[in-house]
Amino acid sequence: MVIACCDSRVDVSAIFDAGPGVLFIMRNVANLVPPFEPEGKFHGTSAAVEYAALVLNVPNIIVLGHSHCGGIAAYREKLAGKADETSFIGRWLTLLDGINVKANEVDAFGPEVASELAGIRQSLANLRTFDALKKREAEGLLTLHGLHFDIGSGTVLALDEKTDSFAPLPEDD
Repeated sequence: MVIACCDSRVDVSAIFDAGPGVLFIMRNVANLVPPFEPEGKFHGTSAAVEYAALVLNVPNIIVLGHSHCGGIAAYREKLAGKADETSFIGRWLTLLDGINVKANEVDAFGPEVASELAGIRQSLANLRTFDALKKREAEGLLTLHGLHFDIGSGTVLALDEKTDSFAPLPEDD
């Protein structure tokens, strides 16, 4: 499963060189995953995650962020007091409240990319609030991955959760 942004510049099948029917893709603004909430409201992303993990038994879930993300830019504007928090997008972006933008990533990649990387980490943390996913991950049946696609260069950064750092994915992977 790939959880990607709805930005049309992020062609998930092309990035992974995958034909039709190979990837189960969920797209939304800023590739966000909400934390598990059992109250029974409409949760399209959560429903897709549950379906992929529990019905399709996918072995991998990838959170795929990207450069120049409009959703992340809107969140940064919200932090600066320039966005309407009562809109659908404003409420959706509250999923990013409290993200940890790492200073070394700001230095290495710039504040925009560092915010995009922090959003990927937040979505991975939220995936781990789903008991069924935690169980499958603990049993070795599911692996979570965080990737960041640079639209301009085609470079993919991968999160190494042991070091909590992003580095370029080798081209043959």
